[in-house]
Amino acid sequence: MSLPRSSYYYKDQEKRPDETSLVERIEELVEEFNRYGYRRITAQLHREEIRVNHKKVLRIMRERELLCKPKHQWVKTTDSNHPYRIYPNLLPAFPATAPNQVWIADLTYIRVFLGFVYLAVILDLFSRKAIGYGLSRHIDTRLSLKALHMALQSRNPPPGVIHHSKRGITGCCRHLCAYLELPWVPDQYGAERESV
Repeated sequence: MSLPRSSYYYKDQEKRPDETSLVERIEELVEEFNRYGYRRITAQLHREEIRVNHKKVLRIMRERELLCKPKHQWVKTTDSNHPYRIYPNLLPAFPATAPNQVWIADLTYIRVFLGFVYLAVILDLFSRKAIGYGLSRHIDTRLSLKALHMALQSRNPPPGVIHHSKRGITGCCRHLCAYLELPWVPDQYGAERESV
């Protein structure tokens, strides 16, 4: 038939809205569904048989500041209301200039297939290297002690290392404080410390 190939793929352009009507419809949708992002708005436009690319919707929403901002829920995980002694923060006075001067301890949780596991980590502040860790299904003193024991075994630190942690109950309990105050002799105290 001697027709160009584009004639076969030609589709009627009447469903493509002009820019102003598209912007008005996007603004209406954002007002109606204020938690919708550009992907959902694009899907809604497609349901209304308005042919538009998601990149164009994103550009329009960004230019007019219509993108929804995700809400980040802050969860407080450290409970400082406990009967144990809270030690002063020594970090501002002692910046780390060499390894084994300041150790930072923290706890976090990891979502796994069957629930959560808890991870205790000790970092050397100078090198930012993880020197001890513990993994458990329960958040308790044993988890912190496991991480500390691994750090002591791997580094064999000199006396005077600052152990900095949040002021939660697992970082201030008497077992952990007693463990930190003992002189570190790997051969003599290793087995006793693990049983605490």
